Amino acid sequence: MSDSRATTATPGPRADGPQDDPPLLEVRGVTKTFGSGRRRLTALDGVDVRVGRGQTLGLVGESGCGKSTLARVLLGLERPDAGTVRFDGTDPFALRGKELLAWRRRVQMVFQDPFASLNARMSAADLIGEPWRTHRDVVPDAKARDRRIRELLNLVGLRESDGRRYPGEFSGGQRQRIGIARALALDPDLIVCDEPVSALDLSVQAQVLNVLSDLRTRLGVTYVFISHDLSVVRYISDRVTVMYLGKVVEHGDTDDVFESPQHPYTAALMSAAPVLKPGGDSRREEIQLQGEIPSPFDIPSGCRFRTRCPHAQDLCATQAPPLAVRETADGARSHTALCHFPLRTESSWG
Repeated sequence: MSDSRATTATPGPRADGPQDDPPLLEVRGVTKTFGSGRRRLTALDGVDVRVGRGQTLGLVGESGCGKSTLARVLLGLERPDAGTVRFDGTDPFALRGKELLAWRRRVQMVFQDPFASLNARMSAADLIGEPWRTHRDVVPDAKARDRRIRELLNLVGLRESDGRRYPGEFSGGQRQRIGIARALALDPDLIVCDEPVSALDLSVQAQVLNVLSDLRTRLGVTYVFISHDLSVVRYISDRVTVMYLGKVVEHGDTDDVFESPQHPYTAALMSAAPVLKPGGDSRREEIQLQGEIPSPFDIPSGCRFRTRCPHAQDLCATQAPPLAVRETADGARSHTALCHFPLRTESSWG
């Protein structure tokens, strides 16, 4: 069974907008720890994230860097120890009762594994309409419910008749479309996508990514897209945030970060990713990092990447790195790297 009805959409415009525009989501100085005493793990350490309306932010980094913890904070599932989270100017952790329920409608999630995230005993129609059991006021009656389910099935490239079928009758890509339709059922402003295509074959990944891009163009939905696959992140994201051991080490416009990475860790990630060079080599010169990722229970002093960095100097062991910033010519975007010695040191960096 194949996903032959894939949309042929292309990604939306890479428009971050002026930094003065109010973002949909803004995270400042967020820290989150787990455990107690000497066995205290710092999952997030002073994380700053900003996502504009209708934008897709790609979140990348190795396992254990804090991506999933940050996602849980954005979804309101984990309360940060310090720092602030603002969604459309409101602190979601200050909300209670009906206000909290109304906020939860605005933030939804697409899960990693479409084979595990769908109840095999529920039809596609019931799965898509499941959020309405909690948010009863969204769809007023059965007729409206049925009509909305048909609309959502069409929106993600499935047939209306597919609503009567069960997850076991669908391919992996079709199951993920059902998961996307379920996330859209409450008309959210923000969807957190946690590795949404990593469990799918390459050809099906492209189809699901096209669906997500098409929905952003048509509905104006905002995404935080978590992935370890850099080619996927480059395709779908406007901006990229790179994390390492709970810290944001680089952030900027997608093309800027991919074509001119400033942090040595980002450069190493990019060097291992395939690049499109017709008739030429499909890889850059790969940067081999030495050593293993330090334990999050025992983070190195100074720069936490210094134990694996080929450019580390004595200063890196004693002082936490500053945030180097490069503004674009129009001042609309900035490219930042948390490094004593950014890989490019032109005067535009400071």
